[in-house]
Amino acid sequence: MLRNYFKIAFRNLAKHKGYSFINIGGLATGMAVALLIGLWMYDELSFDTYHQNYDRIAKVLQSATINGDYGVGEAMPIPLGTELRTAYADNFSHVVMSSRTREHILTYGERKFIKTGTFLSPEAPDMFTLKMLSGSREGLQEPASILVSESVAQALFGTTDEPLGKIIKIDNKLNVKVTGVYEDLPYNTEFRDMNFIAPWDLYVSSEPWIKNNAGWDNNSFQILVQIAPKADFDAISAKIRDLRLKHVPEVAFAKPEVFLHPMSRWHLYSGWDKSGNVEGRIQYVWLFGIIGVFVLVLACINFMNLSTARSEKRAKEVGIRKAVGSVRSQLISQFFSESLLVAAVAFVLSFLLVLLLLAPFNEVADKKLSILWDEPLFWLSGLGFSLLTGVLAGSYPALYLSSFQPVNVLKGTFRIGRFASLPRKVLVIVQFTVSVTLIIGTIIVFRQIQYAKNRPIGYNRNGLITIAMNSPELHGRYNALRNELIETGAVAEMSTSSTPVTKLRSQNVGFDWEGKDPNFKEQFGTVAVTHDFGKTVGWQFVAGRDFSRSFSTDSSGMILNETAANYMGLKNPVGKIVKWNGKPFRVVGIVKDMVMGSPFEPVYQTVFVLNYDWAGVINIKLNPQRSTSESLAKIEDVFRQFSPGSPFDYKFSDQQYALKFAAEERIGKLASVFAILAIFISCLGLFGLASYMTEQRTKEIGVRKVLGASVLNLWGLLSRDFVFLVVISLAIATPVAYYFLHNWLQTYEYRTEISWWIFAASGLGALLITLLTVSFQSLKAALMNPVKSLRSE
Repeated sequence: MLRNYFKIAFRNLAKHKGYSFINIGGLATGMAVALLIGLWMYDELSFDTYHQNYDRIAKVLQSATINGDYGVGEAMPIPLGTELRTAYADNFSHVVMSSRTREHILTYGERKFIKTGTFLSPEAPDMFTLKMLSGSREGLQEPASILVSESVAQALFGTTDEPLGKIIKIDNKLNVKVTGVYEDLPYNTEFRDMNFIAPWDLYVSSEPWIKNNAGWDNNSFQILVQIAPKADFDAISAKIRDLRLKHVPEVAFAKPEVFLHPMSRWHLYSGWDKSGNVEGRIQYVWLFGIIGVFVLVLACINFMNLSTARSEKRAKEVGIRKAVGSVRSQLISQFFSESLLVAAVAFVLSFLLVLLLLAPFNEVADKKLSILWDEPLFWLSGLGFSLLTGVLAGSYPALYLSSFQPVNVLKGTFRIGRFASLPRKVLVIVQFTVSVTLIIGTIIVFRQIQYAKNRPIGYNRNGLITIAMNSPELHGRYNALRNELIETGAVAEMSTSSTPVTKLRSQNVGFDWEGKDPNFKEQFGTVAVTHDFGKTVGWQFVAGRDFSRSFSTDSSGMILNETAANYMGLKNPVGKIVKWNGKPFRVVGIVKDMVMGSPFEPVYQTVFVLNYDWAGVINIKLNPQRSTSESLAKIEDVFRQFSPGSPFDYKFSDQQYALKFAAEERIGKLASVFAILAIFISCLGLFGLASYMTEQRTKEIGVRKVLGASVLNLWGLLSRDFVFLVVISLAIATPVAYYFLHNWLQTYEYRTEISWWIFAASGLGALLITLLTVSFQSLKAALMNPVKSLRSE
């Protein structure tokens, strides 16, 4: 019997090739979208699970409330790690001190590479359960050692040379021995860029500034922990909450609280707004999950609509089958077998589509997804997913068509009924409501991105490059290096600073000025620069002047950004004295706000001071009269003279600034792809419905043409119903989209407005797409010779 069901189902599909193509093509597209989103969600939800101790690892964070604004940071003082390791030893299996993961120079012989890495306590490899390819996790116990990833080992030593025991150099100053090689960490882990690990003690001994900043009041390092097997994150957080306040009571105004942030929440729950509410990527995970469900439902709606629309043609089949003894359950089984066959074929095609689309999808989503061929759960989920889709798509047609009365059908008195098309109309409205909402959402996302991109940034990033000062050979030679670079003619200006213009790495307290409210607790971003910084980056003054070598007093001078001046409440700040930790600085100028942090957030109050010793990066303004490639070649020659052991590695500031929009742009691109696919699926169903409706009204159209109806009249008649449905969809989609997008925009302090024209343009676009979709069939029917359509009469 089952074989017979599928045989009939196959014949029906083969007989009506156009409808079969629309059904199978729509379902396959919907399934492919659902599969891609499912793989994306799996990757997001399984982030960091590579580590076997995933559920017991945490970062130590601290929260603080300054002037009513809540903030969370991961920078910690060194003594906190010591106290956790000693006074709270029963609560932790491991306590790991960590430097900031950043780029370093690795050198072996003539091979030099820039690789990201970090300095960690010796137990870190065991805590992260690194998969060692050679050597052991205990390799960091040696004081001058290093563990490297497989890819770094191949880059430094090739595939034939044994890495263990080789001596390499870090940043041209630290000789270390390779004591282990570990498997490259996967892309969906927090530490995917950790290409090497060196001992924490080696870092402390090699950086003199750490010894002078190793107190409880200096937050410059990370602490990672693994809690004991039966310990609880919340319970431990309660125990250690007041540790910093206990040792630094003068920060009581900020209400600092130390707590553990579990690894399971790092990726999806690592954001806090100024009120202390948790934010993060989890909202996008559920958003795209909902989109995937909706797109699949759109495809199922097509199947339902076309199946019920063709009910008259299948009414006699149902009547005859019932007359010869078929019961309703058998008819339901027959129709379900058809829908399951369609779902099975669509599922196979969806896999082919996923294989074709996976590479471009990975590029857009910044992922390295792959089909989980060796996961039984994946295949069980896929089969269950296909079965569910078939049942969902076939449920309404099966129950509806099997309910026809055979007597009425065979006597010719069967009528569909005036409300029989109502479910189809409702489903079309649902389809276009979802599609239009996605279109509006995509436009708003890209408008928000463009709004932030068009924001004045307070400096000129064109032709500006930065070079990290990783090598000690570059320190202390500022004037000689600057003179050599400018003499090449390739460089218009050069300076150094403690941080690049696209980042603000340091915030400090301890500032005082005349008129300051004693209850006001200040915090400023701080940037150390050299005399030529302003000319290099092209900052813009609103009052006062730049640092100048003509004024020896500028060594204790200070420049404020506009936000800092307003933050202090100073009306005429130029010439005023601002004390920082008791040392007086005279304000010499006020510059326009430079967007150094997130372009979606307000500019942070920042002060700039002269200090050549804090140099972290070299800023170079290229000569606009020279070609970029020619200038870079000349700059590289100069750097090879000053630092022959370092690879020439530079970054364009405009490219670094563009990276700040990467997350939002990925969301926008993904949303636009899904919106296009949703419209495609909706239009596919609309095309099928329009085709069937015009087929049903062929004789009516012939009669109207004979009576004098024009092609335009007939086109309007056939298109009107569909346009009306889309207009209803617009009326529903507009408030729904506004509500969700308004709430989404509230997460950004620097945000665009939701303009009325966005809804108007989206609605007009949906109407035009609808008209284009149905017009082909409408005009085809309207242009048909009435003699052919009325011949049988």
